Amino acid sequence: MKNAIFALKDDSPKYKQIYEQFKLFIESGDVPAGDPLPSIRQLADSLQVSRNTTLMAYEQLVAEGYIRGEGRKGYFVNELDPLLFQNASVLPNKKQTNSVTPALIDFRAGAVDQTNFPLKIWRRIANQVLTLKESYRYGEPFGELCLREQISKYLLQSRGVKTDPNAIIIGSSTQQMLVYLGQILKDNFSSIIVEDPGYDGAREAFKFHNFTLETLPVYESGTDFSKLEQMTPRLIYVTPSHQSPIGVSMSIQQRQMLIHWANKKDGFIIEDDYDSEFRYTQQPFPALASIDSTRVIYLGNFSKSFLPGIRLSYMVLPQKLLNRYKNQFLHFESTTSLLSQLTMAKFMEDGEWIRHIKRMRLVYKRKMQCLVSELKKQFKQNISIIGEQSGLYLLVKIHLKRSEEWLIEHASYFGIKVYPTSIYSIKNHSDDPIIKLGFSNLTCEEIQLGVNLLKEAWS
Repeated sequence: MKNAIFALKDDSPKYKQIYEQFKLFIESGDVPAGDPLPSIRQLADSLQVSRNTTLMAYEQLVAEGYIRGEGRKGYFVNELDPLLFQNASVLPNKKQTNSVTPALIDFRAGAVDQTNFPLKIWRRIANQVLTLKESYRYGEPFGELCLREQISKYLLQSRGVKTDPNAIIIGSSTQQMLVYLGQILKDNFSSIIVEDPGYDGAREAFKFHNFTLETLPVYESGTDFSKLEQMTPRLIYVTPSHQSPIGVSMSIQQRQMLIHWANKKDGFIIEDDYDSEFRYTQQPFPALASIDSTRVIYLGNFSKSFLPGIRLSYMVLPQKLLNRYKNQFLHFESTTSLLSQLTMAKFMEDGEWIRHIKRMRLVYKRKMQCLVSELKKQFKQNISIIGEQSGLYLLVKIHLKRSEEWLIEHASYFGIKVYPTSIYSIKNHSDDPIIKLGFSNLTCEEIQLGVNLLKEAWS
């Protein structure tokens, strides 16, 4: 099939029309198995569209198994069972509805770079762990001592937090640990201050225990503490190193002020330090818990910086809460994998964790720079970029007089998945829609293609 023999219309995305036409040719047998398709360049020239458009159509056909790419040889039609399509053709017609194209580029924030994951090292250590006698039992209820010792050393080195391994609790996720924590806090506290916008998963954990929520507004310039002294709660939940989702960091003056507030109120600060490792302009800021560990409940995890599926988090409890927590949950099984704990402990002991973080900081910095550069190139003054100094995502404020829903929906028509930020707000809503773009599991080429298609989708 050397030339495309169909015309494109203006009523739907061009790449989608190309994809559907080739799909029809293949299913009907008009293009036999093994036949080559026109090259990306030939097809783009014949249809007078961009190469990105034809590439998207081919990538969708590859993803669904209709065709295959054979390196420099090009694209070829795969073998299909014609009976399946004959049977499908006799089914009753249903009313046609607009369908969302499966995402070709997914700007999801909850992912890590797969190509740079230390798979061989992790597999080797995991295999070693399976030879240990302690791998064939149930784990300790508050986490394995070997991992707690490694976390204690790491927190002192990287975050300035001095803690005894016995004050560390291992759990499966930040949200799960907040649910458990709420169980012991609700006897003495009935309300809590949360950031607005802020992490919705934490709010749900507090609501689970019927805490009354009061909000502290966060802006691009930082958190507004002006009304903190007049607020009733003696508990506060914050993300000071990389505010979720705005991305700003608390200054040392704000951190000290917050510690003074907690001491004056005889309250506690819950510090969620969820991805402090990835700061691209300076060294990661010291943790709040490094200033006063008696008033700060410190939360960290390995999901954001290492592997989401590992479900491995930790919490450092002040002495005032530690015994109450352990008495409450002494007879509960650990919520996270014993094997994952033992493997991570050895991974850290061998120095692989620090090496991984240093390597990934450079990888993610390059990706962040690629995303920022492409966004500025394509959208110029039509957007504002928020949070490019740290983290594994950034926010894009769109100045196009379009709604958040419209932006997400139209991006999906072009095979691009982007994410809302309205879910993080309670009262403090932005005048312009803000879209969340994660980049950690995308290559620079995918980032560039994704932004180019967003430009086309939102034009």
